[in-house]
Amino acid sequence: MANPTGWKPSMEQDAKGGAAAAEAPGLGGAVRGLAYEEPLVFEHGSRGRCGVSLPPPPADFDAGDLPAALVRPAVDGLPELSELEVVRHFTRLSSWNHGIDTGFYPLGSCTMKYNPKSSEALARLPGFADLHPLAPAELAQGALELMYRLERALSEIAGFDATTLAPAAGAQGELTGLMLIRAYHEARGNPRKKVLIPDTAHGTNPASSALNGYAVVQLASGPDGRLHPETVRAAMDEDVAAIMITNPNTLGVFESHIAEIAAIVHAKGGLVYGDGANMNALLGVARPGDMGFDVMQYNLHKTFATPHGGGGPGSGPVAVKAALAPYLPLPLVVKEGERFRLVTEARERPATVGKLREFWGNFGMFVRAWALIREYGPDGVRATAELAVLNANYVRKQLEGTYHLPYPTDSLHEVVFDDAQQKDAGVTTMDVAKRLIDHGFHPPTIYFPLVVHGALMIEPTETESRETLDAFVAAMKAIAEEAKADPEAVRAAPTRPVRARLDETRAARKPVLRWQPGMNVE
Repeated sequence: MANPTGWKPSMEQDAKGGAAAAEAPGLGGAVRGLAYEEPLVFEHGSRGRCGVSLPPPPADFDAGDLPAALVRPAVDGLPELSELEVVRHFTRLSSWNHGIDTGFYPLGSCTMKYNPKSSEALARLPGFADLHPLAPAELAQGALELMYRLERALSEIAGFDATTLAPAAGAQGELTGLMLIRAYHEARGNPRKKVLIPDTAHGTNPASSALNGYAVVQLASGPDGRLHPETVRAAMDEDVAAIMITNPNTLGVFESHIAEIAAIVHAKGGLVYGDGANMNALLGVARPGDMGFDVMQYNLHKTFATPHGGGGPGSGPVAVKAALAPYLPLPLVVKEGERFRLVTEARERPATVGKLREFWGNFGMFVRAWALIREYGPDGVRATAELAVLNANYVRKQLEGTYHLPYPTDSLHEVVFDDAQQKDAGVTTMDVAKRLIDHGFHPPTIYFPLVVHGALMIEPTETESRETLDAFVAAMKAIAEEAKADPEAVRAAPTRPVRARLDETRAARKPVLRWQPGMNVE
């Protein structure tokens, strides 16, 4: 059983590789402090202990009056804890997590940027936070106006004619965009069968296509990391419904042939889908709608700093050109004079693909995104992209020569290295990523995109300071030097967190999702 007191004295090193206090050259000097070896919640407490104070049932209460369908047998085996034990347990566990509020989070392609607390505060205003999703339009004018204005802003920023806020996440936005494409072709009596996807696209693109009944045709990028027109021309025919392009792509490279590619696809009657997950690199500088894209999903957490990860809540608005607008899902906000209302019935939009989910979408994310757009204004939105690109290229320049750059093409918002220069010492990308934890940094995305073997994909975003980037670069360089001098130390990493290197293969193939009495939790 784990230490029942739940703590360790300073600087104690345990057998599992965890350390109560550690030193690492992360941002702000050494990483120091107590680390709690926290038992499972089932290992806390004792029989009869309680953390709540409830009034006794009324004297005339009879459990036999409850409907049988609502009564369940007594639940045994649950932990019995005081309120203080519960608070300490979950607070200590939360301290094991790494988040953007605690440190640099350079996950490439994920765009883990800071969420301004001003946006959080506005999303918690009672008029927004306490509004019931089924409130009638006359009691929800403020919320409806915010949704309407956000739709118009997102359409303008990306260069489209209309936007739906309904999708719950970027992946559902992809699904929605392809539903619109399918509806468009079916309305013309030509449903088509295939979707073209470059090998530098986001990994969810093929799944979204398959869920819509399309066969996926993968296209190879060129030696410069870009998709070339002749590749598209060779694959394009009247059976292709669309091409899905991430621009900038997952190498952080701008698809400079996009206008010619769009013309090739349009000439055969196909449509061009833009995966907007990397829109952070283009804000205020370039508009996908002006490049030939017909439809694009946003990821509000990546582009407009709404919360990211942890299973939600997400938001993946989809912007479209006028030809696809009739097929947008419901509900939609319309403005009539000075009033706003939701269109919820298909009789008003007979070509709609229908309803994606209940209610309006994740409304709190709309408030956060709209607040950020209003706070930044046009100049601030453009500065977002400019600083994101600057930060990525700063990291690239500092690490060139220390880590191998598989594609020398200019980078935009992220840069992809690999482990080619560390392999002679037997050090892999996974080892570098684990050693970064000892230096106080969350690792970047690794082994993606798949076109780069041993990829290290770094995206600093616009919110990080030069001091943070300098500290990260110093850690990466120190790891490269250590890989030469003491590769075994790198391969053994991490050694300073509460947990040492975990068996990730075993965790994925044989997950233990539920505690059982007497089980070995080591």
